[in-house]
Amino acid sequence: MGAISKFAALTTLAALAHAWLPEDNKSINSTTGTNHFETSNGKIRGVNLGSQFIFEPWIAETAWSDMGCAGQASEFDCVSSLGQDAANTAFAKHWGSWTTQDDIAEMVSYGLNTIRIPVGYWLREDLVDASEHFPRGGLEYVKKVCGWASDAGMYIIMDLHGAPGAQTPLNAFTGQNAQEPGFYTEENYERALKWLEWMTELVYQTDEMRNVGMLEVVNEPVQDNDKASSMREKYYPQAVERIRAAEKKLNINANDYLHIQTMDQSWGSGDPNEHLDDLTYMAYDDHRYLKWDTSVDASHESYISTSCNDKRDSNSPNIVGEWSLAVPDDVEGSSDWDPSSNTDFYGKWFAAQVHSYEQQQGWVFWTWKAQLNDYRWSYQDAVKAGVIPKDLNSLQNPCS
Repeated sequence: MGAISKFAALTTLAALAHAWLPEDNKSINSTTGTNHFETSNGKIRGVNLGSQFIFEPWIAETAWSDMGCAGQASEFDCVSSLGQDAANTAFAKHWGSWTTQDDIAEMVSYGLNTIRIPVGYWLREDLVDASEHFPRGGLEYVKKVCGWASDAGMYIIMDLHGAPGAQTPLNAFTGQNAQEPGFYTEENYERALKWLEWMTELVYQTDEMRNVGMLEVVNEPVQDNDKASSMREKYYPQAVERIRAAEKKLNINANDYLHIQTMDQSWGSGDPNEHLDDLTYMAYDDHRYLKWDTSVDASHESYISTSCNDKRDSNSPNIVGEWSLAVPDDVEGSSDWDPSSNTDFYGKWFAAQVHSYEQQQGWVFWTWKAQLNDYRWSYQDAVKAGVIPKDLNSLQNPCS
């Protein structure tokens, strides 16, 4: 397929530019007719598909229980408990129902133009060794979701959210509740690199995936230690090299290359560019949760002020690929922060975060939907609660 048809949907960003956005911040290289969008024409405004292909039980405990996974900490644990065949059946039912074509249509009706899809390395099943236990059959459903999004004109960020060996310990978003982060070895780097090559080929050779324009090489790695140094020195340069080599093998025009995304420096894993020679079409992922930022006073005034003045520019082009309206555990249930009686505050805080994140390349909210009865983690629920407007262009700048 040609590059122009492959990424034509990116022209929809032009219709979504925000009235109070800077017009001169062309931070992503752009070439007419390719997967590279111009920041003067619009910003990424998106949602994550949390728990679609990597299930995080806290997001949807009812669905997790319905799958037969109650009490299990991660996908690895659930598959180990159910057995492979039963797990494959249970997860296939989930994959086919958690995010539907109607969800995609609803996103578009709200002015969203991007989805970020967290996936695990086990999507490529021949990379899973005999000691590892993950559901099989997910690729068919990834293609289906990508097809709906591509047909709807949405941009797609494919995110290696669960790396071989787990990039961080005791976290279900890696697909396993690993006691130690085992990703930072030559063997697991190689498995991840093979996955990146494979995914690159799929993007260019699979019609449903034609609007995948960005490939994130690992989500939320460890911070400030020898493992992070190893990743920057060994994995990042090879990831860029192997993705570009795969594109060259397919005779892809250099103007049509994917954006390659790493976590930005503010994440805490060091400067991702330290050992990179070629920064062409690089992009950076910033995760901003004030909930866990103990340097920010937990008050309405402080949250609005902090978000209005938040400069997320440690690397450029920068996308705030995860954020929410969640607040610290010790205050989230108090009357001052209760979501039902503080909708005006949460609406203003949403707008403040959008204001700052669109000073850069844009944002992807975590997450699209949840079973928490708490719109602070669910974009869909926040719209229904009137906290997020259906028309994002109606947002008022709370920071002026």
